[in-house]
This record gives sequence, C-alpha cells and structure tokens, in this order.
Amino acid sequence: MNRITLIGNLTRDPESSSTQGGVNFTRFNIAVNRPFTNAAGERVADYFDIVTWRQLAERCAKYLFKGSKVGIHGSVQRRQYEDRDGIKRTSFDVVADEVEFLTPKTNNGQPQDSQPNHPISDMQPVDNDDLPF
Repeated sequence: MNRITLIGNLTRDPESSSTQGGVNFTRFNIAVNRPFTNAAGERVADYFDIVTWRQLAERCAKYLFKGSKVGIHGSVQRRQYEDRDGIKRTSFDVVADEVEFLTPKTNNGQPQDSQPNHPISDMQPVDNDDLPF
C-alpha cells in the first residue's frame, strides 16, 4: 500500500504548468515539522515536493501561497530524470489526491492574522450582573 498523509506549510508559491497534452498540474513544496527538537533544542522540519493534477491543480494554484497550511493525502512516486549536465537523478514526489486548505482566509484571500487587532488595554470589564448565567 502506497499512502501518505502530511500536514505542513508551503515554502514558496505554487508553480503551475500543463503537459504537452494540455493536462494542468501544479507543484509546490511543504515543510512538515517533526514532533521533537534536536540536541540543540531546535525544531527540525522535513521537506516534501507535492504534485497536483487537473482541477485540484487549478484550485491549489488559485488559493495557495507561501506559508499556507495544508493537509495532503496521496501517494509517493519516484521520478528519474537527467539534469542539465547529463547526470541521472532520482527524486520522490507526493502525488496529492486530496489537499485540504487549513489556513483561514479573509475576503481578500490573505491569511487571517492570528493576533487580535486591538491591545488588551482596549478591553472593557464585564459586569457579572448582566450575564444570563
């Protein structure tokens, strides 16, 4: 069985293209944090190349951008190619069947700010007598 599930953040904006036959595809890279720190106390991340096809590729190209958090379900595919110097190379891609967009968005398509727009000093005290419980 060849299945992989990942949750991570895009390291750069997606890149879209199409095959010679006109099939759309989009490539992007995600960083997935490991659940532990290294000996120096730093978080370590693994990086994965993601490929999407057809309508899913179009949606990813339209709505994702660097920093977007995504959930990926797919399979791992080995790809062999020759680089510019004629050296044979092998890489592994995750071919995504499903991409869940996990970054909340505002009306302008940008991610919501995780910090409140007002300082704590602007908050007003609540009168407990006015609460219905």
